[in-house]
Amino acid sequence: MRTVVGAAVAASVLSGCAGPDYTYVRDDTGGTYFKVPASWRQIDQKSLDEEVFGDTESATAQVVKQLVWTTAFDAHAEPSAGHLLQGSPGDDDQPFVFAKVQKLSEDAQNEVSLNTLRNSGGLYVAVPEETREQLEKSGTLAGFELLADEVLPVTDGLRGVHSVFNYRLLGGPVQTFDETAYLSPDGTTVSTLLIRCSPACYRQRAAEIGTVVKSFKVKHLINP
Repeated sequence: MRTVVGAAVAASVLSGCAGPDYTYVRDDTGGTYFKVPASWRQIDQKSLDEEVFGDTESATAQVVKQLVWTTAFDAHAEPSAGHLLQGSPGDDDQPFVFAKVQKLSEDAQNEVSLNTLRNSGGLYVAVPEETREQLEKSGTLAGFELLADEVLPVTDGLRGVHSVFNYRLLGGPVQTFDETAYLSPDGTTVSTLLIRCSPACYRQRAAEIGTVVKSFKVKHLINP
């Protein structure tokens, strides 16, 4: 399993028989980390890879996977990688958390911007109007509404953005996405946390979601 959650063991000892309140997650290098409520269950990595990369056996997917670390957690009683972009129907929807750490190519490093970070979740948050019109005509992504957007304070050379927006994907119901993305101080790596829920779910679970968002951190590693 590529996700490291060993800190949860220590939390369990400290909290006694009740068990830990959170699962603590970090990427392979230990530079990107966050926490989720302990009741949220991790998505099987193979299923997540298929959802994110499509045909995982293709040459393109194999190359991309060498540069990208991913993990995901679902608060639903029946967790599914399919909840990444579409939740459960009706009032049963629950938060879904997706994290990605991506090494940038040399060309991408030369072109990276704050809008690159806004688009790092793959949902075209900052694109020209004509591109958005094409997406809406194709039925892929429609009904974009930007609810909040802030450039995060630069800390130790780390640049970041936080955006909250609504989208209607593939003709389905409106979804609310909460996205935080950071560019490493050396400009080589983008770390992204994307949380999806229905608008009603996002409002009802705001405290939990806010805790996850605030826990998402990236630290500078020397010779990782």
